[in-house]
Amino acid sequence: MNTPHLPGKFVWFELLTQDIDKAVRFYDGLFGWRTVHVPMGESQSYPMIHNGEESIGGFRKGPPGVKSHWVSYLSVPDVDAAHRTALAAGCRIMMAPTDYSPVGRAAAMADPTGASFCVWRGNEGDPVDLEKTPMGNWFWNELWTSDEDRALAFYESMFGYTHDTMNMGTGNYYLLNSGGKPRAGMCRSVNPAAKSMWLPYVAVSDCDGMARRVAGLGGKLLLPPRDIPGIGRYAIAMDSTGGAVAFITPQAA
Repeated sequence: MNTPHLPGKFVWFELLTQDIDKAVRFYDGLFGWRTVHVPMGESQSYPMIHNGEESIGGFRKGPPGVKSHWVSYLSVPDVDAAHRTALAAGCRIMMAPTDYSPVGRAAAMADPTGASFCVWRGNEGDPVDLEKTPMGNWFWNELWTSDEDRALAFYESMFGYTHDTMNMGTGNYYLLNSGGKPRAGMCRSVNPAAKSMWLPYVAVSDCDGMARRVAGLGGKLLLPPRDIPGIGRYAIAMDSTGGAVAFITPQAA
């Protein structure tokens, strides 16, 4: 059954890594995901992540020398038009518009501050917005950037986002809005030398318990659990292959 398209929503997440098997063991073990190899063509398969019965992402072998990182897929009305606009905006193109029959069309790029992401147009629409995020599903997406002014101007002009600004004491946090809903956050990277990146958040029932399990699965806790008043309790981990992921226990309404 087709569902509506929701331009501006992040609809898929994919870990690029040099060791897919190792990554699968970490994430399936931590979040209770179930990774299934789905046939893609005559001789290839795609390790697709399932949370319960829903497919929410996947794993892909990264180019040689590229460190593990999550790539976010952003829904757009027209992949080719987004690709042309990105070129004009000075983006580095990593994959020209490509069909992934029968599911959709995508292009990969890095924004002007260096954060990589994909634009996507699904043939059957996008995952619907839910009032409550299921445990184990994607809760939020956050851009850590070296230049928030440049990044903000890019995402607003490219994808039509509006923004709200929150003063966090140590700097501003920006909420990117589309279709009347907050779709992502943006802030300056804590480490000025760090590469700009998108950091996805997974909803979990027990942030502290999850944090205690990270090391036993071969990962490393980068930020121990802490509270965001009115939002929930979160932590940030490095997976067993070097990719960063956050998880959060949402505060009850």
